[in-house]
Amino acid sequence: MSETSTLISCNGKMTRAELAELPTPPATETHVPIPHAAVVETLVETLSHRHIGVVGEEFAVSSDGMEMFGVLDLEPGFEGCRFAIGIRKANNKRFRLACTVGLRVFVCYNLAFRGDYTPVLAKHSKRFSLEDALSIGVDRMQRNFEPMRQQVERWRVEQISAEAAKLTIYRAFIEGELDAPKHLSRRVHDLYFKPQHEEFQPRTMWSLSNAFTSAFKELDPIPQFRATAKLGEFLETRLSQSF
Repeated sequence: MSETSTLISCNGKMTRAELAELPTPPATETHVPIPHAAVVETLVETLSHRHIGVVGEEFAVSSDGMEMFGVLDLEPGFEGCRFAIGIRKANNKRFRLACTVGLRVFVCYNLAFRGDYTPVLAKHSKRFSLEDALSIGVDRMQRNFEPMRQQVERWRVEQISAEAAKLTIYRAFIEGELDAPKHLSRRVHDLYFKPQHEEFQPRTMWSLSNAFTSAFKELDPIPQFRATAKLGEFLETRLSQSF
């Protein structure tokens, strides 16, 4: 990997063109690494076959360039939000190529995912077809668009008490139920109880969710992607238990 590529991967987000410049490790008898850019290009093409356009994208890689996380913002959306797809892959066998459904929130351009990353393919063997695997994966994610819209609409009207909001923040950070740095607990608390945007003035789960995702923007890209991927499931569990 070039010095420039290493610098980019350590210090922020990358473009698709920069992804294409990263080296791919050689194949073995049992594992065939796939260039990061090839996965993105195939995913974009797969979406286009379903008449879904990509209007924004951002990527980040690990310091050695072996692991990639990315987000594609899609044309479909609803009031205040745009659907997005989160993608991750690794050429070091640490995890499989996987995707998750997400949202881009317009007010503060926050990113939120509905659940954890779901594997969309088998191991990268010689007989593996990237096109077929991503086609199946996109079909699965499309089926989550409407449930995610319904979830957001429910969160927008679901009132929560101040005590319940504080308990959720406590359990996320102090009890470690959410994979996010503990020092962000104060930031989430302040963003929720002193909202910076009128849209998040109501005391709802939607406002609390955006307090979390606003705080996550202080993280480097890869930790941010990981934290947002866990948030939706965590909050939905808290909603079903307490509110």
